[in-house]
Order: sequence, then structure tokens, then C-alpha cells
Amino acid sequence: MDEAVAVVDRVVTDRGELVLRQSGEHFEIVNNGVFLMDTRAGASERLLVREALNLVGPGARVLIGGLGVGFSLAEATASTAPAEIVVLEIEETLIGWHRHRLAAYSADALDDARVRIVNEDMVAWLRTTEEVFDAICLDIDNGPDWTVFQPNAELYDDKGTALLRERLADGGVLAVWSASAAPAYAARLETVIGPVETHLVEVPRGEPDVVYLARKHPSPGRPHPRGLRP
Repeated sequence: MDEAVAVVDRVVTDRGELVLRQSGEHFEIVNNGVFLMDTRAGASERLLVREALNLVGPGARVLIGGLGVGFSLAEATASTAPAEIVVLEIEETLIGWHRHRLAAYSADALDDARVRIVNEDMVAWLRTTEEVFDAICLDIDNGPDWTVFQPNAELYDDKGTALLRERLADGGVLAVWSASAAPAYAARLETVIGPVETHLVEVPRGEPDVVYLARKHPSPGRPHPRGLRP
């Protein structure tokens, strides 16, 4: 028998209606009637961060694009590698849920001294910041080929990918989550960022989740930062 689904919170934001639902012991996030994510799995979101951190040295600065239900942030704070973790999340309501109902799924990471939450649109923030990161973990919307919000597509096009490259340290890693294979996007990463690894994560239904990792080529004559492996 299917478990009953109850609406825990419903908020109207600049991007429409954002709903937090509870089904049994799990939570679901729905936006404008479109299911976005839930707390049932998280393997691919954790792999997104874990594989990126495997390529950086101690003291790394890490940027996570999208707070979601917190799996990526929890994985980052479980590691000793990051010295600083910056999380970009456009929905203030979602950040608030992680201080209460969703805190267990982000492992109370909002209280970690290394974590800084930035409540802004990621594209707008990237255009104004001068901060540089050893690893950028991007989990915005459903990936490059299926964005619920059209403005998010800017993160995945040529200009957005070049913008992300500017915010990567030499030898840095861009890790990108996708709800399905996106070969054209993988080719763009190869061209704009550098060599690409692809990781598939099986899911109960549908196509596997996909994680792409692209390594930025160091500029000539410059060492890899903070022990980043070549």
C-alpha cells in the first residue's frame, strides 16, 4: 500500500510554489507541481562530492551549487579535505527547512564552521564574485538537458561553462550531476574545462543518474594548488 503524502509546508517564492511533503519517514520537494527530489536515495549526489574530493588535497575550497535535500553537503562535511565549503542556494525557504525538518539529511552541516551558505542565484553570483575554488560540485535543477527553470540552463551552456572555468583553480575539478546522460554537454566540458570522467549510478526506475568530472588544465608554469594531484 502506498504511504499517505502530507504537505508539511507550502511557500510561494519568486519562482512559484515550493512545497515540502512527507511520505512516511521521507520528505519530497515539489516546485510548481513538478517533483524535484526526495530523501530516499542520495547515492549519486554523494558520489558527486566524493569523487571531486578524491582529486583535491587538504585545505581545499569547495563550492556546492544547489543545497537540495542536503546529501551533497553532508558528504562534503564528512570529509576532512575541505577547509571551506560554500553552498549556493537560491531558495531561502529551502535553507530554512535545513535548519529544522531536513537537518538530519544535511547532517546538521549548516552548523559546521567550514560551511557558508549564500542565498543567491548561482549564475548571478558567479558573475560578480572573484572567489576561486579547487572543486565545484554542480547539482542545479535536473542537470544540463532537463531544467525546470529555464534560467538555470545558462549554467550549462557555453558561456556558463566558461564562467565556471574562471572560478576554478588551475588543476581544479568541476563535478556535474545529471538526471540522464548528456553527451553533448560532456563534449562541451571536454572542450571548455578539460578531460572528463563519467560515472553512472543506477536508480530504481528510469535511466541511471550521471556524474561528470572535468579537470581544468593548469596554466603553463603554475603548480597544482594545495596538493591537487596532476
